[in-house]
Amino acid sequence: MTDEITTLPTDTESVTPTYALWRRLPQNALGAALFSVGMVARVPYFGTILPSVKELRPGYCEVTAPKWFGVHNHIGTFHAIAACNLAETAMGMLMEASTPTALRWLPKGMTSQYLAKATTGLRSVATLADPIDAITIGDGAEVVVDIAITDKTGLEVVHCAITCWVTPK
Repeated sequence: MTDEITTLPTDTESVTPTYALWRRLPQNALGAALFSVGMVARVPYFGTILPSVKELRPGYCEVTAPKWFGVHNHIGTFHAIAACNLAETAMGMLMEASTPTALRWLPKGMTSQYLAKATTGLRSVATLADPIDAITIGDGAEVVVDIAITDKTGLEVVHCAITCWVTPK
Protein backbone atom coordinates (compact mmCIF):
# COMPACT_ATOMS: atom_id res chain seq x y z
CA MET A 1 0.00 0.00 0.00
CA THR A 2 1.50 3.29 -1.03
CA ASP A 3 -1.11 5.71 0.32
CA GLU A 4 -0.47 6.77 3.88
CA ILE A 5 -3.18 8.15 6.10
CA THR A 6 -1.52 11.15 7.69
CA THR A 7 -3.65 12.14 10.65
CA LEU A 8 -0.96 12.60 13.25
CA PRO A 9 0.82 15.89 13.72
CA THR A 10 4.59 15.73 13.48
CA ASP A 11 5.27 16.97 17.01
CA THR A 12 6.09 14.18 19.45
CA GLU A 13 3.48 15.27 22.01
CA SER A 14 0.70 14.20 19.63
CA VAL A 15 2.19 10.78 18.87
CA THR A 16 1.55 7.81 21.15
CA PRO A 17 4.59 6.37 22.94
CA THR A 18 4.17 3.16 20.92
CA TYR A 19 4.37 4.90 17.57
CA ALA A 20 7.13 7.23 18.79
CA LEU A 21 9.22 4.17 19.70
CA TRP A 22 8.65 2.66 16.25
CA ARG A 23 9.84 5.89 14.62
CA ARG A 24 12.93 6.13 16.86
CA LEU A 25 14.17 2.62 16.12
CA PRO A 26 16.20 1.85 12.99
CA GLN A 27 13.91 1.13 10.05
CA ASN A 28 15.43 -2.27 9.37
CA ALA A 29 15.16 -5.89 10.56
CA LEU A 30 16.91 -5.14 13.86
CA GLY A 31 14.59 -2.22 14.65
CA ALA A 32 11.53 -4.31 13.77
CA ALA A 33 12.75 -7.17 15.97
CA LEU A 34 13.41 -4.86 18.93
CA PHE A 35 10.00 -3.24 18.55
CA SER A 36 8.26 -6.64 18.30
CA VAL A 37 9.99 -7.91 21.46
CA GLY A 38 8.94 -4.75 23.29
CA MET A 39 5.37 -5.14 22.05
CA VAL A 40 5.21 -8.70 23.38
CA ALA A 41 6.67 -7.57 26.71
CA ARG A 42 3.88 -5.00 26.97
CA VAL A 43 1.12 -7.36 25.72
CA PRO A 44 2.33 -10.88 26.62
CA TYR A 45 -0.59 -12.73 25.02
CA PHE A 46 0.56 -11.55 21.59
CA GLY A 47 3.69 -13.62 22.21
CA THR A 48 1.75 -16.84 21.68
CA ILE A 49 1.95 -16.27 17.91
CA LEU A 50 5.57 -14.98 17.81
CA PRO A 51 4.58 -11.80 15.94
CA SER A 52 6.94 -9.56 14.03
CA VAL A 53 5.87 -6.04 13.11
CA LYS A 54 7.16 -5.34 9.60
CA GLU A 55 5.63 -1.94 8.84
CA LEU A 56 3.73 0.59 10.91
CA ARG A 57 2.32 3.99 10.01
CA PRO A 58 -0.98 5.82 10.51
CA GLY A 59 -3.66 3.82 8.72
CA TYR A 60 -1.49 0.76 8.04
CA CYS A 61 0.19 -2.06 9.94
CA GLU A 62 1.78 -5.29 8.71
CA VAL A 63 2.60 -8.11 11.13
CA THR A 64 3.81 -11.62 10.35
CA ALA A 65 3.73 -14.81 12.40
CA PRO A 66 5.50 -18.10 11.67
CA LYS A 67 3.76 -21.45 11.56
CA TRP A 68 5.11 -23.33 14.56
CA PHE A 69 3.69 -26.07 16.79
CA GLY A 70 2.35 -23.50 19.27
CA VAL A 71 -0.21 -22.25 16.71
CA HIS A 72 -1.16 -25.66 15.28
CA ASN A 73 -4.70 -26.95 15.46
CA HIS A 74 -5.67 -30.63 15.48
CA ILE A 75 -5.03 -30.96 11.72
CA GLY A 76 -1.63 -29.27 11.79
CA THR A 77 -2.63 -25.96 10.21
CA PHE A 78 -2.51 -22.45 11.67
CA HIS A 79 -5.29 -22.36 14.28
CA ALA A 80 -8.18 -20.01 13.40
CA ILE A 81 -8.07 -18.26 16.79
CA ALA A 82 -4.29 -17.83 16.52
CA ALA A 83 -4.98 -16.07 13.21
CA CYS A 84 -7.50 -13.86 15.04
CA ASN A 85 -4.77 -13.08 17.58
CA LEU A 86 -2.57 -12.01 14.67
CA ALA A 87 -5.41 -9.79 13.40
CA GLU A 88 -5.79 -8.19 16.83
CA THR A 89 -2.04 -7.61 17.04
CA ALA A 90 -2.04 -5.74 13.72
CA MET A 91 -5.16 -3.80 14.68
CA GLY A 92 -3.69 -2.75 18.03
CA MET A 93 -0.49 -1.46 16.52
CA LEU A 94 -2.41 0.34 13.76
CA MET A 95 -4.64 2.05 16.32
CA GLU A 96 -1.59 3.08 18.35
CA ALA A 97 -0.08 4.68 15.24
CA SER A 98 -3.34 6.24 14.04
CA THR A 99 -5.14 7.55 17.12
CA PRO A 100 -4.32 11.12 18.18
CA THR A 101 -3.17 11.32 21.81
CA ALA A 102 -6.27 13.31 22.81
CA LEU A 103 -8.29 10.15 22.12
CA ARG A 104 -8.32 6.59 23.44
CA TRP A 105 -9.48 3.39 21.82
CA LEU A 106 -10.80 0.02 22.95
CA PRO A 107 -11.67 -3.01 20.83
CA LYS A 108 -15.43 -3.54 20.85
CA GLY A 109 -16.01 -6.49 18.56
CA MET A 110 -14.56 -8.68 15.84
CA THR A 111 -15.99 -10.51 12.89
CA SER A 112 -13.89 -13.12 11.17
CA GLN A 113 -14.22 -15.22 8.06
CA TYR A 114 -12.11 -18.34 7.68
CA LEU A 115 -11.57 -18.57 3.94
CA ALA A 116 -9.00 -21.35 3.48
CA LYS A 117 -6.69 -23.65 5.42
CA ALA A 118 -3.61 -21.79 6.63
CA THR A 119 -0.75 -24.18 5.99
CA THR A 120 2.12 -21.66 6.22
CA GLY A 121 3.18 -18.72 8.32
CA LEU A 122 0.86 -15.74 7.97
CA ARG A 123 0.96 -12.05 7.09
CA SER A 124 -1.66 -9.73 8.56
CA VAL A 125 -2.31 -6.31 7.06
CA ALA A 126 -4.57 -3.95 9.00
CA THR A 127 -5.91 -0.82 7.30
CA LEU A 128 -8.21 2.09 8.02
CA ALA A 129 -10.59 3.43 5.39
CA ASP A 130 -10.49 6.95 6.85
CA PRO A 131 -8.22 8.90 9.20
CA ILE A 132 -9.17 9.20 12.87
CA ASP A 133 -10.05 12.80 13.64
CA ALA A 134 -10.94 14.12 17.11
CA ILE A 135 -13.57 16.45 15.65
CA THR A 136 -15.50 13.69 13.88
CA ILE A 137 -15.15 11.35 16.89
CA GLY A 138 -17.05 13.84 19.08
CA ASP A 139 -18.07 12.14 22.34
CA GLY A 140 -17.31 8.73 20.88
CA ALA A 141 -17.53 6.79 17.65
CA GLU A 142 -16.90 3.36 16.21
CA VAL A 143 -13.84 2.92 14.00
CA VAL A 144 -13.60 -0.27 11.94
CA VAL A 145 -10.19 -1.72 11.16
CA ASP A 146 -10.07 -4.09 8.18
CA ILE A 147 -7.57 -6.96 8.41
CA ALA A 148 -6.55 -9.29 5.58
CA ILE A 149 -4.52 -12.34 6.60
CA THR A 150 -2.65 -14.11 3.83
CA ASP A 151 -0.43 -17.16 3.60
CA LYS A 152 3.04 -17.21 2.05
CA THR A 153 1.57 -17.59 -1.46
CA GLY A 154 -0.57 -14.45 -1.04
CA LEU A 155 -3.85 -16.36 -0.63
CA GLU A 156 -6.19 -14.67 1.84
CA VAL A 157 -6.98 -17.33 4.44
CA VAL A 158 -8.74 -15.21 7.08
CA HIS A 159 -10.47 -11.85 6.88
CA CYS A 160 -11.37 -9.85 9.99
CA ALA A 161 -13.01 -6.57 10.82
CA ILE A 162 -12.40 -5.23 14.31
CA THR A 163 -14.61 -2.46 15.61
CA CYS A 164 -12.98 -0.10 18.07
CA TRP A 165 -14.72 2.43 20.29
CA VAL A 166 -12.81 5.71 20.17
CA THR A 167 -13.49 8.49 22.69
CA PRO A 168 -11.81 11.57 24.09
CA LYS A 169 -9.56 10.86 27.09
